[in-house]
Amino acid sequence: MSATAPVSPQATPGFRIAINGYGRIGRCYLRALHEAGLSEQFRVVAINEPADLASIAYLTRFDSTHGRFPGTVDSTEDTLLVEGRSILVTHAHRPETVDWGALELDLVVECSGQYGSRAELQRFLDAGCPRLLLSHPGNGAEDVDATIVYGINHHELRGSEGLVSNASCTTNAVVPVLDLLQREIGIEQVLLTTLHSAMNDQPLIDGYHHTDLRRTRSAMQSIIPVSTGLARGVERLLPVLAGRVQAKAIRVPTHNVSAIDMVLTLARDVTAGDINHLLRSAARGCYARLIAYSDEAHASIDFNHDPHSAIVDGGQTRAIGPRMVNLMIWFDNEWGFASRMADVTRHWLTGGHPNPAAPDTN
Repeated sequence: MSATAPVSPQATPGFRIAINGYGRIGRCYLRALHEAGLSEQFRVVAINEPADLASIAYLTRFDSTHGRFPGTVDSTEDTLLVEGRSILVTHAHRPETVDWGALELDLVVECSGQYGSRAELQRFLDAGCPRLLLSHPGNGAEDVDATIVYGINHHELRGSEGLVSNASCTTNAVVPVLDLLQREIGIEQVLLTTLHSAMNDQPLIDGYHHTDLRRTRSAMQSIIPVSTGLARGVERLLPVLAGRVQAKAIRVPTHNVSAIDMVLTLARDVTAGDINHLLRSAARGCYARLIAYSDEAHASIDFNHDPHSAIVDGGQTRAIGPRMVNLMIWFDNEWGFASRMADVTRHWLTGGHPNPAAPDTN
């Protein structure tokens, strides 16, 4: 079936969702809905991905990072079959050539990462997409109707928005921790260094992959500094910290799970034990869905497929004088982020109550 052909939607219960761009995050999002038991209420009925259907089905079944899909996956003609449920697959390169309206959708999840300005995103809406959830930040705050970090400001969604960003994986990892520390202690300054797994904008061996010359170098042979908009993203979500945040990022030769080295100057005297007690209590209580805590001897692989936004490594907490502390935060940059996208989907489409596992920030 061509990408422009009208489609007669099957009668399916719950909400109807399409995924545009079926790469790492697109596939993790579909699987996160499935593993969280949400795939009945939030049914993926269409995928738009330029790759061929045989490859799409294969990479849904087998994943080098997260293992085999925990269910059946098959395909026939223009359809991906997941647990026997039909998902129409189109192969359009431009959003306006998909007849989103004919699919009678409730939501399109944009996971290609190719669109960031309001003019680019408007192309989806003009083609019949009812609302769009981005797996990346908009180019600017004005390019989307809201930027959401679940557990922090998801309650601000009213259901009338057309364009919503799920922020970035790093923003989702640091904002809950910073929000807690700002509320309980107060933050004067913070420096964030992201140690991020290699990504597909880097080559395996040196090649002409990017205008940033550092990203032309082999992802598996070097530790590579890259640019980051994390400071801007944090200040967008926590405006009280405006002008107090700096960030840098380094890509490291691992396939998944990243870390953030966080250095903070706080508003009052604390010890490393004070900080760990606060974070451990939050992980067991009001931030349990977002933050986990451990003081065991960890390596990054321990957090592969971990659904939390952030895992505090209490064994790495250091105090540097009375008001400066250093924290290590782990996060699965694929699975944790896809899990939060599933949470935002549920809340946005249902107008659900604020997450009981995180504070209501009204």
